[in-house]
Amino acid sequence: MTATQLPKPKLVASDVDGTLIDPYERVTARTRAVVEALVADGVRFVLATGRPPRWIAPVVAGLGFAPLCVCGNGAVLYDAETDRVLATIALDVPTLAWLADLAEKVLPGCGLAAERVSASAHDAATPQFVSSPQYEHAWLNPDDTAVARDEVIDSPAIKMLIRLPGARSGDMAATLAEHIGDRADITYSTDHGLVEISAPGVTKAHGLRTIGERFGIAPAEMVAFGDMPNDIPMLRMAGLGVAMGHAHPEVLAAADEVTGTNAEDGVARVLERWWPRDEQRHDRDFSNS
Repeated sequence: MTATQLPKPKLVASDVDGTLIDPYERVTARTRAVVEALVADGVRFVLATGRPPRWIAPVVAGLGFAPLCVCGNGAVLYDAETDRVLATIALDVPTLAWLADLAEKVLPGCGLAAERVSASAHDAATPQFVSSPQYEHAWLNPDDTAVARDEVIDSPAIKMLIRLPGARSGDMAATLAEHIGDRADITYSTDHGLVEISAPGVTKAHGLRTIGERFGIAPAEMVAFGDMPNDIPMLRMAGLGVAMGHAHPEVLAAADEVTGTNAEDGVARVLERWWPRDEQRHDRDFSNS
């Protein structure tokens, strides 16, 4: 089903990295304008991201308002406006210990990390991202706390991260899946040797479904955008699942439609079918364009 056939959605959900923001990590003026138009029209706009709550603030600044967020690939519901974590689903300590032993056995040389959350995005009382000495980061400027290996798994976590430099994330996920079964949910948002593991059944689709139930919005009334395998469950669940033009092949295969890349305002191109550019407000100074 295409956007021209689908009734106006009641909820729009977008992945962040590689989807909503451009390659320079900005919300473009065009994207901001159409999101502003749909929100003014009474439609819910939700961020659905692998990011933790503490990495949401720059996106909020780019959008110009603070939406509800599905963070940690569905493990966290976060209200960016009030800086409150509304709900979490965590991996317990015994499961983390089992996963750590398994990962080190089947992926020799891997490093381990854990993402934790508290009541707000910037709770300084407890380290929110902890990594073992063997963990090599997949991104620049990490904000982690290096700890002993056993300290990574000594508290519940919204997700475990397993890093094996030089490997492909898809291959890592396939190897782990043979052993994990339904004891945890495995996904990845980059193909550079990083796999993310959550509690069973925890996906972005789960988080969006929870938000939909809160507001009486059915999955068929949603549009979702994404580019990597961690987006596939929500694209399949939504009434219209849209893949970015540069998306992972599995995402392209799962989507109902393919739009432009994030460098081409792919999200805005689809949403402008319901909120055309000539009907949007243009009286704001979009300084981050």
